[in-house]
Amino acid sequence: MDFTEITFSRRPPTAFLTLDNPAKINALSRRMIAEISEVLQELSHDENVKVLVIRAAGDHFCAGHDLGEMVGRDMHTYQRIFDDCSRMMQMLHDLPQVVIAQVQGIATAAGCQLAAWCDLVVAAENARFATPGVKIGLFCATPMVALTRAIGRKAAMEMLMTGRYVPAAEARALGLVNRVVPLERLAGETRELAESICQASGLVIAMGKRAFYTQVDQPDDKALAHAAHTIALNNLAEDAQAGITAFLEKTTPRWRNR
Repeated sequence: MDFTEITFSRRPPTAFLTLDNPAKINALSRRMIAEISEVLQELSHDENVKVLVIRAAGDHFCAGHDLGEMVGRDMHTYQRIFDDCSRMMQMLHDLPQVVIAQVQGIATAAGCQLAAWCDLVVAAENARFATPGVKIGLFCATPMVALTRAIGRKAAMEMLMTGRYVPAAEARALGLVNRVVPLERLAGETRELAESICQASGLVIAMGKRAFYTQVDQPDDKALAHAAHTIALNNLAEDAQAGITAFLEKTTPRWRNR
């Protein structure tokens, strides 16, 4: 696919996916969703990349779905749009790499969902998050899933029912955002976070991410059982043995993703 609404570049161990339709506030059109999905599918097989940064061209991150595609269609078309978007969102969790959203300006509706569904979020001080669909008669049902898991029921319900814009500092207090920085430091702070993650073994990052999302909504006993199995399996990895040995010998481990 020739990309027209995103750009993508690899600078191993980090990759960058840029939403690139600022004239439409980087709305998640059907075309953009397809382009993002293609990148995620390809990246899932790249062992040289440990972190994916999702960022946006222009003054804003993402205004949600392209509302021009939401008028006068049939049920089949609407179902296809939201199914395709949901699959793309799920790919972010299934991806072995850590995904960081780099957010400036507004992240609304499905744009808020996209940020919330990423593993980590770095936001500029001017960032604002909202699920304002209720104000135009289209309740943000799919963003609701990401919000509820990121910030809990009460805070999510307020955002969904009022549609109000939540500033970056409040979003951080709610747990939607990891770091808030001045706009001029946004790219640098995101890069520093990515670099700190990239110091670890790619194999262990992927194993840990998969374990996190498997256990996070399980009952305590099942979560602990899964975690115990994961860490036992992790101990068999060549990178784990190299890391433990390096720690004991006070040397620097060399990761081989095995």
